[in-house]
Amino acid sequence: MANPGTRGLGFIDRYLTAWIFAAMVLGVVLGWLVPGIVPFLNRLSIGTTSIPIAIGLIVMMYPPFTKVRFEELHLVFRDKSILLLSLIQNWVIGPILMFVLAIVFLRGYPEYMAGLILIGLARCIAMVIVWNELAKGDTQYAAGLVAFNSLFQVFFYSIYAWIFITVLPAKLGLHSTIVNISIAEIAKSVFIYLGIPFLAGLVTRAVLLRVKSREWYDRKFVPRVSPLTLIALLFTIVVMFSLKGAYIVRLPLDVVRIAVPLLIYFVIMFLISFFMGRKLGAGYEKTTTLAFTAASNNFELAIAVAVSVFGINSGAAFAAVIGPLVEVPVMIALVNVAFYFQRRYFQLPALHKRAASEVAS
Repeated sequence: MANPGTRGLGFIDRYLTAWIFAAMVLGVVLGWLVPGIVPFLNRLSIGTTSIPIAIGLIVMMYPPFTKVRFEELHLVFRDKSILLLSLIQNWVIGPILMFVLAIVFLRGYPEYMAGLILIGLARCIAMVIVWNELAKGDTQYAAGLVAFNSLFQVFFYSIYAWIFITVLPAKLGLHSTIVNISIAEIAKSVFIYLGIPFLAGLVTRAVLLRVKSREWYDRKFVPRVSPLTLIALLFTIVVMFSLKGAYIVRLPLDVVRIAVPLLIYFVIMFLISFFMGRKLGAGYEKTTTLAFTAASNNFELAIAVAVSVFGINSGAAFAAVIGPLVEVPVMIALVNVAFYFQRRYFQLPALHKRAASEVAS
């Protein structure tokens, strides 16, 4: 039976996992069996930047920013305990946990390790909206935390990446296996792939709210542009896996090697964050929002930075591409875990009792 949280979602949203794997398979088949596809895509590049991937990533990031209520961001700051908890989860626990897992599982594969670290540093600002909606989390807090994480990433992602990829590995004696990345290189990538859609979303919202009504914006404009995120995601996955198809067929064990620490990361982050939210006394909606915000990652940004800094054919880019293929099915499973926790640990609102009983059946 379909999760009740999926009702009202579009066709692509509802069968997201199937579409993701279909895009992956299509990309692998194209890259493996169509001889001219890789040279063709490589020609559509400027330096290490693939133009099709760049377009796909920027388009993918734009719709979530149009949904953020920038004018209401200050409301999130009223509950300082929730905000502080989210900060600790996203910018302390998450990066450190992924850094440790990358070293433990991929110490002998420096580029894979770097790709995994980039995923851990990129906090989710897009797909978390989907997971939160499916799990009936707090929409306003999700929007607020997404906006906050967006701002934080614009200004601090490059510094975090420099510290976790260049400074800390050197302190641990891994400097000979780590590519030295300047803050300027990463800052440039962050601006292109995060800053551009961020500014576009901000300007779009400001202009359209002025010339149109809020009701028109929320009920007409946002639903029209929202499908672009998943369509662009599927397009990007097809292109990425076309370029990596031969590698995936030849290196299936490497896919598993990268997927294992990712799986551990997503599950641990969700459980820790959910437990922390409940202990703080937050209700189900806010606790769920905190958990999915902390457990999800902005693999779009991680892919973009990995491709821009390390190159499209690098191990770091390959590792970053594996991210969404692990995250999507795991997060959908965790939606059901969230509903289980709701039934067990929270007083169900009257409107959700019937939905929860249907899930249980």
